[in-house]
Amino acid sequence: MHEWGRPVGDANGVYADGNVPVPIIMVHTDEGITGVGLGPHTHLDTIFAAIEGEDPRGVTALYDRMLRQTFKAGHAGAVFGTIGALDTALWDIKAQAAGEPLWRLLGGRDRRVPAYASGLDIGLTDEELVSLYQVYAGHGLRAAKLKGGLDIERDRHRLTLIREVLTEAAHGSRPGLILDVNEAWTRKQAVRHVCELERTLDLIWIEEPVRRWDAEGLAVVSRGVRASVATGENLTGLEQYRPLLAAGAVDIVQMAAVWGITHFLRVSALAHAHDLPVSPIGTTPIGLLHAATSVPNHMISELQDLRPPLGVSVDLTVEDGAFILGNSAGLGITIDEDALTSSTRRPDGAMTAGTPNVRPEHAGRRLLAVADHSAAPQHRSTP
Repeated sequence: MHEWGRPVGDANGVYADGNVPVPIIMVHTDEGITGVGLGPHTHLDTIFAAIEGEDPRGVTALYDRMLRQTFKAGHAGAVFGTIGALDTALWDIKAQAAGEPLWRLLGGRDRRVPAYASGLDIGLTDEELVSLYQVYAGHGLRAAKLKGGLDIERDRHRLTLIREVLTEAAHGSRPGLILDVNEAWTRKQAVRHVCELERTLDLIWIEEPVRRWDAEGLAVVSRGVRASVATGENLTGLEQYRPLLAAGAVDIVQMAAVWGITHFLRVSALAHAHDLPVSPIGTTPIGLLHAATSVPNHMISELQDLRPPLGVSVDLTVEDGAFILGNSAGLGITIDEDALTSSTRRPDGAMTAGTPNVRPEHAGRRLLAVADHSAAPQHRSTP
C-alpha cells in the first residue's frame, strides 16, 4: 500500500484518502537471491511457467519467452504488467548475482537521474498544492507536472501558482511546466485548451491529450500547439508505438515503470532511432531509473512521491533536482513482508468507478468545464 497522506488522482478520478494498492512480485532462486518487481499478478502462474527453472541471468531471452507464453490471449494491459514485474525482478537478480548495482550492470556511468515533480494533485486545494510543491522545490526540482484538463481557467490558475513556487525557489529562473490530462479530451478540445493556456504560460509538454492509440489525433494536437506532445505510458509493446512514431504523433516518448526494464530499453532504442527523447513515469520507478542511466536519449524522469510504499525501502536519495541511485547490488530494494501484510486494505478498489483507473462515462464528451476540482469523481476507501 502506498499511503500518500493526501488525495491523489487525475481528471478521471481521485483516491480521496490517498491509499493506493501496490502489488509486488518476489522471485526466489536456488542460490538464495530474491528479485523484486512491482506490478500486477494477472495470470501469474501461466506466465511464470515460461521462466520457472531457468537461469535468471538470461533476462531478455526470458522476457521473450513470457511474451510467447501469452501469444493467443495477448499480452496487453495487466498481463503485460505481470510480465514487466517478473522482468524487473529478473534484472534485480542478475545484478545481485554480479554484485553490482543495476545501473552499473546496464552500462550506466552516472547514477544521477534528472527528475521533475508530479503530485497527482487534481484533488488538492490551492493551499495544499502550493505546500506540496514547496517540498518538491526544497529538493531542487525545477520542473513540475500538474494534473488537469477539466477547466481552462482552473488549469491556468494552478499552473501559475506552481510557476511562482518554483520561480521563487530558483531565485527567478524560469521553471518547466507540464500538464497531464490523462486522455480526457477530443482533438479540438485539446488544441483549444492548450492554445488558450499558451497565451500566458509556457508548457514543456502536454501529456496524453487524446486517446493513447489515436496516432492521427495526437499528430493533430502536436501540430496545433507549441508544447510537445508526450504519450506512451499506457502502451504495451513496440507494436503499439510504431503507428504513433510513423505518424509523427509523439514528441516525447514515455513508458511506465510497471511495464518493466526490457520494455523500457527496447522502446528507448526505437525512440532513439527516430531522434526522440524518452521520459519514464511511475509511482516507484526504481527499475527504470537504473535503466535510464544507460540510454542516450533519456530526458527526465517523474518523481511522484518522496516516500516509497509501506514495507518498501529503496537505496536512493533525491538531491538537487535528481534521483541519486545508491551502490547496493541489484535494484537496491528491501522488502519488509510483515509491513506489507499489515498494510493491505483495498484488494479491489483500484478498479472502482471514481478512481484514476476507471475512465468516466463522459470523458472526451464534456461540453462544459468542470470548474471545481472537488467536482471530479472521487473514491474513498473503507477498511
